[in-house]
Amino acid sequence: MDVKEQGESGHFIEGAVSSAPGGPAAPLFVLVNTSHPGNVGAAARAIKTMGFAHLALVAPRFADVLQQPEALALASGADDVLRNARQADTLVEAAGDCGVLVALSSRVRDFGPPLRGPDWLPELARDAAAQGRRVGFVFGSERYGLDNDTVYRCDALLSLPAYSQYASLNLAQAVQIVAWEWRKAVGAFSLPPGPPVEAAATQAEVQGLLEHAEQTLVALGYLDPDAPKKLMPRLTRLAARAALTQQEVHILRGICKAGLQRMRTAEDPADPPRRLPD
Repeated sequence: MDVKEQGESGHFIEGAVSSAPGGPAAPLFVLVNTSHPGNVGAAARAIKTMGFAHLALVAPRFADVLQQPEALALASGADDVLRNARQADTLVEAAGDCGVLVALSSRVRDFGPPLRGPDWLPELARDAAAQGRRVGFVFGSERYGLDNDTVYRCDALLSLPAYSQYASLNLAQAVQIVAWEWRKAVGAFSLPPGPPVEAAATQAEVQGLLEHAEQTLVALGYLDPDAPKKLMPRLTRLAARAALTQQEVHILRGICKAGLQRMRTAEDPADPPRRLPD
């Protein structure tokens, strides 16, 4: 079978280092002998969420896997990744333009490539960028993983640490982890802008709140001014840890004011409300 590839122009979203198909920001994710169409679709979605777009299949179980309903359903918007995916009979045909191939497996083979962990990926990203080499990540089948011949053709073996009693990752989950780690290695996306930062309360404003709170606690009978113990120092420490904003101080003082007003009105309903300290 010849390699099938349509319009592999590099569909990158914000934060990508480079849109050049041969650059480190355009890795190739290679699935070998994939059995389940759903995993192909989910893998396409996984790499697209990280700003990547290049998927290749080597001898999948179903020749029409890229068009199967389950693959399209689990791609969930990454249909373009499926449409542009390569499909070939051999690893060389599918990933011949890669300068570095990284096999995903935790099993070390005799005479095989060196075993690495995810913390090695930033170093690989720097080297690949400096040397202008494209990186391909090679994943095995759901049931058997990668065969020895495929592993021997790769330059490194990447293992994803997992719980020793159940170190079994779903194929699409493994693709997502590697895509995330590679995104961090080549340049992570910026976080969206957060809400506006409110102005912090000044020391004078916090002190005014504490005095207002003390008046309210005395009026409530909760604080005995003749035996205050350590209540106010503890509230002072609480206010310091809270790092209050000006708006929060206004809210808390408003609560104190309303409480004092309510108590004075309850003492003498006929007595008009008196102005309380702000």
